[in-house]
Amino acid sequence: TIRYYEDIGLIKPHRSDNGYRCFAEADLHKLAFLGRARALGFTIEDCRMLMALYEDESRASGDVKQLAQEHLSKIETKIADLQAMRDTLTELVQCCAGDNRPDCPILKDLSGRCSD
Repeated sequence: TIRYYEDIGLIKPHRSDNGYRCFAEADLHKLAFLGRARALGFTIEDCRMLMALYEDESRASGDVKQLAQEHLSKIETKIADLQAMRDTLTELVQCCAGDNRPDCPILKDLSGRCSD
């Protein structure tokens, strides 16, 4: 992950003569910041924007809030989609006898065939 963040320019740690990365306190703080943002599901591009806003002391908090609100909306959409999938699958599981007979409403639904 650190190598990837370095490759895409999110962090730029100093390199010693032997090529090893030397992390300053600011680099460690950026890594923690990125880790927290990624844990909250922000994309790499969102992280890039958040990092730029964090480093811009003249930023407007409204810009940060807008980015976070857009991300929250995407999360809420995903949650709604997952709940709909759960509801459909729950219904299909309840309709299936789960016995030795070949008739299976789950497979019928997946195949797109209408139920009898």
